[in-house]
Amino acid sequence: AIFGGALKAAPHLREKIEIVTKCGIVATAGRHAATRVKHYDTGAAHITASVEASLRDMATDRIDLLLIHRPDPLMDPDETGAALDALVESSKVKAVGVSNFRPWDFSLLQSSTQSTLVTNQIEISLTAVDAFTNGDLAYLQERMIPPMAWSPLGGGALFSAHNVDLLAALRSIGDEQGVDESAVAMAWLLHHPAGILPVAGTNRLERIARLGAATAVEIDRQTWFELYTLATGREVP
Repeated sequence: AIFGGALKAAPHLREKIEIVTKCGIVATAGRHAATRVKHYDTGAAHITASVEASLRDMATDRIDLLLIHRPDPLMDPDETGAALDALVESSKVKAVGVSNFRPWDFSLLQSSTQSTLVTNQIEISLTAVDAFTNGDLAYLQERMIPPMAWSPLGGGALFSAHNVDLLAALRSIGDEQGVDESAVAMAWLLHHPAGILPVAGTNRLERIARLGAATAVEIDRQTWFELYTLATGREVP
């Protein structure tokens, strides 16, 4: 609602931003407070209602990217795919994708969706490295689909006492190149050939500016593996 109010006050900003939102999780709060149990819903009615609510709350006529938040064990891919296609055809949604899907979940939904699923937003960071070896990134690379990385700084865990050596290495690299350690951690993700798009979890402009310095950080192959080794706690085989 706050975002929607801002767009109403300054509608010219709409063409300068991209709105990305998700649906599929029904939590026992807000408009779903009467829900008995937290669950997933990828049915057409829920997806459409979620989009309509987002358009209303954000005072806009379109969503640039809509993501199905998590795999739904009860998903009917034909129903979900048709709902996504209808939203794209109506121009209420420009593009669709998913979040936290494994390759087989992604493939199942894409098989029933005419619109191309343009991304999978998954957890990737120096504290969550499984995607590099479990097939998640390889699947997207093979299809030239850029992944989005949520919690690219580990939700703050990167700066905990459990990662003293890793944090020291990040700070050393940052000191050499005139940036802070968070920019180096972001640069580590950007260096990967999959074209990872980190999703920063901050709305502080000064913080965003510091993270933006990641694009100028130089990381060579050995530096990347030095950080990877510290992240995993062991040398590669």
